[in-house]
Amino acid sequence: MDARLNLFSSDATMKFVKYVNSAARVVTESTLPHATQELVKIRASQINGCGFCTDMHTKDAAAAGETQQRLNMVAAWREATVFTEAERAALELAEQGTRLADAAPGVTDEVWARAAQHYDEDQLGALVALIAVINAYNRLNVIVRLPAGDYQPGQFG
Repeated sequence: MDARLNLFSSDATMKFVKYVNSAARVVTESTLPHATQELVKIRASQINGCGFCTDMHTKDAAAAGETQQRLNMVAAWREATVFTEAERAALELAEQGTRLADAAPGVTDEVWARAAQHYDEDQLGALVALIAVINAYNRLNVIVRLPAGDYQPGQFG
């Protein structure tokens, strides 16, 4: 399978990716736990059907020491006992933030309150930004059908 568009040959997409990468760096450098960041990226990517991002973030998480058991359970996190309450709250927020079009209320007050029990204001801001950024990446990659499977951990820095 070939991508519909080379994201690095178009001035518009190159500039866009550059700015999204800068936004993502702000989240990466935040105090939001790195493991939580990867779990959220994986779950949003699974929901959006973004094979490239799912491949990338599962490999990066494994390279950073995440266990295979937890990676295997991300899609079924509600039934899994391997996630902390904070991680569960982040995954729930990520799901509702990713599925905005699927529910009229968007993110419920209950889901927000659960996340706010575990993360301070800066971490919540980073979590919201992360959900927005990974959804942008997912949409970009799904639209152009970026092939998945060949990513190497740390490939983009």
